[in-house]
Amino acid sequence: MSEEVTAPGSRPGKGQRPTEQTSRTAPPSLHWRTVLPAVGVSLSAFLLFGLQLPGWGHALLVVSLAAAWWSDQELGKDLTLVGIGVAIVSTTSVAADVHWDRFFTIGTVLALAVATPLLVDRLVYRRRAIRFPWRTGKKWSRIERSYLFLVPFLGWLILPFYFIRSGAYLNWPHITDGSELGRFFVGVNFVGTWDELFFICTCFVLLRRHFPVWTANLLQATIFVSFLWELGYREWGPFLTAPFALLQGWIFTKTGSLTYVLIVHLLFDVVVFLSIVHAHNPTWLPIFLV
Repeated sequence: MSEEVTAPGSRPGKGQRPTEQTSRTAPPSLHWRTVLPAVGVSLSAFLLFGLQLPGWGHALLVVSLAAAWWSDQELGKDLTLVGIGVAIVSTTSVAADVHWDRFFTIGTVLALAVATPLLVDRLVYRRRAIRFPWRTGKKWSRIERSYLFLVPFLGWLILPFYFIRSGAYLNWPHITDGSELGRFFVGVNFVGTWDELFFICTCFVLLRRHFPVWTANLLQATIFVSFLWELGYREWGPFLTAPFALLQGWIFTKTGSLTYVLIVHLLFDVVVFLSIVHAHNPTWLPIFLV
């Protein structure tokens, strides 16, 4: 990340301020008292978004947060921020819909799911654990620049096959009207941006304060994939969305750049948009192999 977690007892490096994030140390080992509440929060998202069981999902979320506060106050604070976002998203269906009322409802709910944890972190907790590192001052490596060209190519190769052969494109509305097409394009890009703000810069960053990288990554990916399932990435969609969610968390760990992971995501989402439109209207955009 842009500011790495320091080892126990070490001091911040030269020019580095002892911020909230750098002062928090990653534990050398996992303990069931901290892991189980975090797993519970992630599984609550699976129940809420994946299985559509709001009663069980909310109950598990509440129990998990209570267990987190009992185990460790800082863990309780951070999981509460994640839980607030998950709970806000659960107040409405996020299934793809471009009707004007759903367009604004979903947009408002998702915006609140990012803004509310951020405001609680700043105004109630009086810290800056949640941040959005647009600029890191680092140049992207040749591999990172090359990956930006590889992403849309892989999307072009894989996504139409997934949407059409699995029938998953039917989870999105059949759009022929220009206004709806415009809303669909805006919606795809808005949700893609929100994914990185919430799942990576909120959930993953907060979980990373307490767990090793891959533990935190698996936990955020569970929430990420569950949300995408309700959005419309069903059938065998998780075989695509799970690796993507894990890869985004790993890339953010390496680059510390929200800008970079967001560009990756939006490049992929451009192909998502084109693939779904093509699947519904095969004579449009005949640029795919399927």
